[in-house]
Amino acid sequence: MILTSIVDIASICAKKGIKEAILSPGSRCAPITLAFVRHPEIHCRVIPDERSAAFVALGMAQQLGKPVALVCTSGSAALNYAPAVAEAFFQHIPLLLFTADRPPEWIDQWDGQTIRQEGLYGKHVKGSYTFPDLAAHPDKEWHGHRMINEAINLSMDFPQGPVHVNVPIREPFYPSQLESMDFDKDLKIFNLIQGQKLLNQDEEVKLGNKLKSFNKVLILPGQQRPSASIREALVKLSKSQQAVVIGEAIGNQFHAHTIRHHDLILNGLPDTTPLLPDLVISFGKSILSKGLKNWLRASKASHWHLQEGTQVPDTFQHLEKIIAVTPAHFLQFLTQNLDKAPADFYHTWWQAEKEVSQNLPSLMDNMEFGEMKTVHRLMEFIPTPSKLHVANSMPVRYVSYLGNLPTGVEVIANRGTSGIDGSNSTAVGCVFTTKEPVTLLTGDMAFFYDRNAFWHQYNLPNLRIVVLNNHAGGIFRMIDGPAQLPELEEYFETTQSLVAGHLAGEFGFEYHRVAKEEELAELLPTFYKKSIRPKVLEVISKSKINAEVFKRVKAEVKSKLVEFSR
Repeated sequence: MILTSIVDIASICAKKGIKEAILSPGSRCAPITLAFVRHPEIHCRVIPDERSAAFVALGMAQQLGKPVALVCTSGSAALNYAPAVAEAFFQHIPLLLFTADRPPEWIDQWDGQTIRQEGLYGKHVKGSYTFPDLAAHPDKEWHGHRMINEAINLSMDFPQGPVHVNVPIREPFYPSQLESMDFDKDLKIFNLIQGQKLLNQDEEVKLGNKLKSFNKVLILPGQQRPSASIREALVKLSKSQQAVVIGEAIGNQFHAHTIRHHDLILNGLPDTTPLLPDLVISFGKSILSKGLKNWLRASKASHWHLQEGTQVPDTFQHLEKIIAVTPAHFLQFLTQNLDKAPADFYHTWWQAEKEVSQNLPSLMDNMEFGEMKTVHRLMEFIPTPSKLHVANSMPVRYVSYLGNLPTGVEVIANRGTSGIDGSNSTAVGCVFTTKEPVTLLTGDMAFFYDRNAFWHQYNLPNLRIVVLNNHAGGIFRMIDGPAQLPELEEYFETTQSLVAGHLAGEFGFEYHRVAKEEELAELLPTFYKKSIRPKVLEVISKSKINAEVFKRVKAEVKSKLVEFSR
């Protein structure tokens, strides 16, 4: 007989708004699985590989903005959640992890499929709970109900994140044929009600006076989802020349009123002194650009970060204020309290941006065919609105450097831990939440590493996959250290001979292979036409040529900026 308290886990989740669950098959987890599967208000999907399952759930929760439940069996299955758990923790994505376990007396007794699961994810979850393994006493049942309420509330409290509930389960695991589950019980629910944090009148006066001591303000959105209210305020601040706004692709404020080519500008201008701010205002999570981070660390600019919570990294080593309000509220406050920026600061940024944006397309037209030109051309055809998941290593950097991403495309990237694992699965999770086109732009290493993302029974008609296959880990040719080493090709690049056509055939995907610019030009106009199957576009190129093109683009932009600055 399945314990009532385990059935109640699914009921409490449903009552608190969790409607999606990702399950991986197993025996010990059968009671939890059946409770979720049989609940009429919860939509369940089965992803066999737990590592992939966790990233799929992450991709869903990132879009939904609320927890997705994960259920797995005991032992190493639970360990396979760990990479996605860490990514969710640093990206502030709510996940609710239910790991089935042996009863406590059987841990470390050489019983099968048994590891030490309590506190399994360490400091990479917001909280860890052990569900009561017996419900014979009313207080035990009350304790279990209270625990699930607390776990869900914690996952949603700022900053959102993963929470682990370890569930010891005794045999028998499976219900009898006549056994039913009661999902209509009057269970105790206590919800977290969150209000917006705003500045009071005294704080507005103090901050308004403090702002008068700064002339050159740089606004830096970190990784976050698109926000119309934030965009409106940033456009106003930029158009009125009150501040310079950096628009990184992963910050999803990538439009005509933001500086999109900051990496090339900072790399190219011989003197960046006129660009230096005296105040940096940031919000969101991490930024992509290492060059921008190092440049700001070397500056003397003060740094204010806008965040509803108080735990904030000192990324630029100049953190002065943590302003615990919603970014949209504070940006609106800035529009009313910032003076116009000095011309040498504002116009130098924008003249340099104009110089790069005008010259970069023709530079790209004259470059050899390869990864960078492929991404440049892809941005001309990617539909709007749509979602673009970019894998780590070079794909996310190409999108950021080129700066020609159309407005209306949401950029998603696993920049919490910046690993290559889970990119495919996260994109699949995104597909499960939307009917918009979803493009996965990935390298060969990330693509083949996460091939089990497609090992399930669900159709993905709106998914488009672009695989940049140079048969190696090409980013190491872009980094000065490994690029100079004789061991580069054998020990850093991970040379491989895999092609995506085999995978596409196994999973029934539509497949296209290009190795020339003319082939790409012929294919792209029809790549996003509706289909009943996902489409894979594999672009074959050479790692050495890709590295040379990337370096040449930077060098030629630099020469244009040097000429412009004279």
